[in-house]
Amino acid sequence: MRTGLSEQDYLEFERSSPIRHEYADGEIFAMSGGTMEHSAVAANVISELRSGLLGRGCRVLTSDMRIKIPATGRYVYPDASVVCARPEFVDEKRDTLLNPRLIIEVLSDSTEAYDRGDKFAQYRSVASLEEYVLASQKEPKLEVFARQADGSWVLRIYGPGERAVLASIECVIEVDRVYTDVFQVGAASESPPRG
Repeated sequence: MRTGLSEQDYLEFERSSPIRHEYADGEIFAMSGGTMEHSAVAANVISELRSGLLGRGCRVLTSDMRIKIPATGRYVYPDASVVCARPEFVDEKRDTLLNPRLIIEVLSDSTEAYDRGDKFAQYRSVASLEEYVLASQKEPKLEVFARQADGSWVLRIYGPGERAVLASIECVIEVDRVYTDVFQVGAASESPPRG
């Protein structure tokens, strides 16, 4: 962890680094890898969003797209995001988005408290953000937080057999499809042999 960096120092460091780091209050934090389930859920969510938004003027972005939170100067890498308006960036490098409409985080044991707490508080300050989705990597469950006209946020939880409504991007995704092959693949081959 490095401390005392300005935002510009961080961007220069990050753009030449082989690994990704988030930035907050002059400090940088290395991003750790995820589990197979985490990666599979993220890939499936991106695939479902891409299918649902094809040709509709929205772009689905992977965890490679960094997002700046203007109110606090924090830089983060969500698992996925969607931008529908003309993308706005920090600079001409086009690698730090300012105006996501929807953000998705896949929960993990090490980041769940952060994703639900401080990170969500940071995201809520992004004026363009209309929905925030938390996807479990332990069970088929999507939590959709939607910004209301008065600025409050309403939570709707979707489980197996349900279709998650993402009103901000006029898209519906099936929970079962997000979790297809996440938990069952290779289960038979990993079972202990029977004697």
